[in-house]
Amino acid sequence: VQLQASGGGLVQAGGSLRLSCADSGLTFASYNVGWFRQAAGEERKFVAAIWRTRDSYYADSAKGRFTISKDNARNTVYLQMNSLKPDDTAVYYCAADRGLILSSLRVPEQWDYWGQGTLVTVSS
Repeated sequence: VQLQASGGGLVQAGGSLRLSCADSGLTFASYNVGWFRQAAGEERKFVAAIWRTRDSYYADSAKGRFTISKDNARNTVYLQMNSLKPDDTAVYYCAADRGLILSSLRVPEQWDYWGQGTLVTVSS
């Protein structure tokens, strides 16, 4: 298992980025996949998740601006981020878990597999 997160970069406030999470060892159709972020000096925080059922869940900070989606044919999960703010600056990680219960989706320690992270920097 080797989750690969990509798509980060430097963007101005108000801009957009699309992050991708891919893995050659997992079949995302059978896994719940989430995005977390960790700003410098802070704990890792939940951003969004898409369940095997394709139901999606968002942190309050992401609602209305971010969209998580899954392409089973490409075995890739995307996080479309619009209207970016400087507060969105962080390393973004994707995570996967097959048996995670819904009540635990915001708890990083409950996710089994993690990618290496991709840095998103939003300038003001």
